[in-house]
Amino acid sequence: MGPGRAADGATVLELHGELDILAVSVLSARLDELTGAQGADLVLDLRAVAFIDCAGLSLLSRARCRTRQRGGRLRLAGVTDGGSVGRLLRMTGLTGHFELVPDGAPGPAGDGAGAAGGADIAVA
Repeated sequence: MGPGRAADGATVLELHGELDILAVSVLSARLDELTGAQGADLVLDLRAVAFIDCAGLSLLSRARCRTRQRGGRLRLAGVTDGGSVGRLLRMTGLTGHFELVPDGAPGPAGDGAGAAGGADIAVA
């Protein structure tokens, strides 16, 4: 299934499971494809990510850099203080380096477009 579209026109990619070295090997090419377009607007919905390690964080950082280099935008949805992604971003001091979509905002979380319209990619 391909990525969905949020209300604001962004491409939404919904990830599930563990974002570790095995998942990164599967997701790298797909994220490179999505972040390779000029001016891409990408939202990674991480609400259902149960675990993330340094390889997963590296994947997110690479996607952010590739998107910005091409004049695009990368946002992370579903990042909470108590969740695994939020904890890792906080521990590494990278929280401020990513644009976070607040819960209840239009788009992935607020209007249902992310859950229903996003790509359902399991990374377990």
